[in-house]
Amino acid sequence: MKLLLRLVILPAITGILIAAGILYFFPSQLDQSANQSLSRQSGPVSYAAAVDKAAPAVVNIYTTKIVRQQTHPLFNDPFFRQFFGQRSEPKRQRMQSSLGSGVIISSDGYLLTNNHVITNSDEIIVALKDGRESYARVIGTDPETDLAVLKIDIVDLPTITLASSDTINIGDVVLAIGNPFGVGQTVTMGIVSATGRNQLGLTTFEDFIQTDAAINPGNSGGALINAYGNLIGINTAIFSKSGGSQGIGFAIPSVLANQIMEEIVQYGSVTRGWLGIETQSMTPDLARSLGLNEVKGLVIAGVYRQGPADKAGIKPGDILLAVGGDEVISDLQAMGKITQTAPGKSIDITVLRDGQEKTISATVSKRETQQR
Repeated sequence: MKLLLRLVILPAITGILIAAGILYFFPSQLDQSANQSLSRQSGPVSYAAAVDKAAPAVVNIYTTKIVRQQTHPLFNDPFFRQFFGQRSEPKRQRMQSSLGSGVIISSDGYLLTNNHVITNSDEIIVALKDGRESYARVIGTDPETDLAVLKIDIVDLPTITLASSDTINIGDVVLAIGNPFGVGQTVTMGIVSATGRNQLGLTTFEDFIQTDAAINPGNSGGALINAYGNLIGINTAIFSKSGGSQGIGFAIPSVLANQIMEEIVQYGSVTRGWLGIETQSMTPDLARSLGLNEVKGLVIAGVYRQGPADKAGIKPGDILLAVGGDEVISDLQAMGKITQTAPGKSIDITVLRDGQEKTISATVSKRETQQR
C-alpha cells in the first residue's frame, strides 16, 4: 500500500497542484497559447478592411439612350405616303436604360469601366457609394479591350489603389465589387482560377484573369481587388448558359487597364501597331507535317496583301520564331509585341523558311480599331 501511494497517488496529486498553480498565477499565458493555435488553424475571418478601403471608389453607372421604334411598314411605302402626307408619320421613340459599374482611378475624376457598359449611350450618370451623383463624359474608348475612360467633376473623390496584376497567383483570394442587377453595391469572394485566359471570343486582345468570385450582370466595369483592397482587375464578363454566375468570371488585368487609360487620357484613343499577318498555334501533328524536329513558334497562316508583312517579304507558311528579338512563346505574346510597336517604326521578324532561319525587317503600320 505504501509503495502504491509513493508511485501513483503522490505524483498525481503533485501534477494537479502544479496545474492549479499555473491556472491561478498565469492565466493569460494559457489564453495566448490557445488563441495562437486557433488563429493558425482558422485563417482569415474577415475581409472588411479590404472592402472598406476599395468600396468607396467603386461606382454605379446608369446609362440611357433614345431608341427610335420602327413605324408601320405602310409609312415607308411611297404609294401610301402620298395619301397620308408628310406630317402624318408618327415619331415614336422611347428611353432605354441599363446599368453597370466603374472604378475611380484618380482624384481628378477619371474612372474606368467597360466599353459595352456605355456604348451608344446618350446620357451617363455616375453614382458614388456616399450618395453623390454626377453626369459623366466619355474621354475615350477601346472596344478591342472593352475598356472606356469617363470623367466626372466632383471634389474630394475617393480613389482605388492599383496593384500589379503581374504578381497575382492562382489560388489568391479576390473580391469582386459592383452593382449586380441594380440591387446596390455588392461584394462577392473567390479565388484566382487562372491567368492569361484568351481565345474566348470576348475581345480582340484577351489576357483575362479568371475567377470564381460571382460576377453577375451589372458587375461589368467594377473592381476585382486582392485581399488587401488593391485593384488587380476590371470585371468584364461571365461564362454562363443561364445568364447568372456559374463560377467562371473574367477580369481585365490592372496593368493592361491602366496602360489603356493613360494612353486614352493623353491622346484620346489607343494607337497600335499592325503587320498584317494571321498566325496559327503550332501543334505536334503540325510540326511533324512540316518536318520540324520540335514544337516551336507559330505558323503564319495568312498575310494581308500589300500589308507591312507582305511588303517586307513575309510569306504564308513561314514559321514565326521571334518578334523584335524575343522568342515567340504564344500568339498573345507575339501580337502584344507587334501592337506595342509605334506605327512607322521597324521591327525584326525572325522566321523559319525551307529549313533556314531568316530575319526580316518590317515597318509597322497603324492598326485600324475594330468595333465589336
